[in-house]
Amino acid sequence: MSDPHQFPQNAVQQQWPSEQPRQNQRWESNPYAAPTYPGTAAGPLPLWAPLYGATLPEAVSRFFRKYATFSGRASRSEFWWWALVNGIFSLVLNVVTMVGRTVGASLRPDGTSIPGPVYWIGLILSVIISLAIIVPNMALSVRRLHDANMSGWTYLLGLIPFVGPILLLVFLAQGSKPEGQRFDKPTW
Repeated sequence: MSDPHQFPQNAVQQQWPSEQPRQNQRWESNPYAAPTYPGTAAGPLPLWAPLYGATLPEAVSRFFRKYATFSGRASRSEFWWWALVNGIFSLVLNVVTMVGRTVGASLRPDGTSIPGPVYWIGLILSVIISLAIIVPNMALSVRRLHDANMSGWTYLLGLIPFVGPILLLVFLAQGSKPEGQRFDKPTW
């Protein structure tokens, strides 16, 4: 005779969600972990793949390593870390330029001022750096749009006065979509 308090052997046991075996513990340890790509389980993530949960040094490194790469995708963390670094650097250069305009200025006899050398150095540096990063900034934005499953041509919306830059900012802030994988061009 069987024990009435014991579950029958031939009955299907139902497991509660907390009792079920965990399928993917990698996502629990890092909620921003990137999906594993074929052939890369043990090695570093390939450069063509978006790096979800990128740190600041990783994002800056990938920005310069993918200097003019318009194909593929860029995660939100890659994009926004670079936007922060770029914004801070631009702010510092602008402050140096403005301070240099007043501090080293000399007065003309007619009462107008001539900017000092610090102003000109800051201005020249700003122009050179802006020209040097215009292509990678465009490439990063296009890759970010690809990750949100939008065509890179959407970037041209930024040319529409007033509304365009706001629309582009909204599109760049959108989350990643799995359909964006169509823009990947794996290189093995």
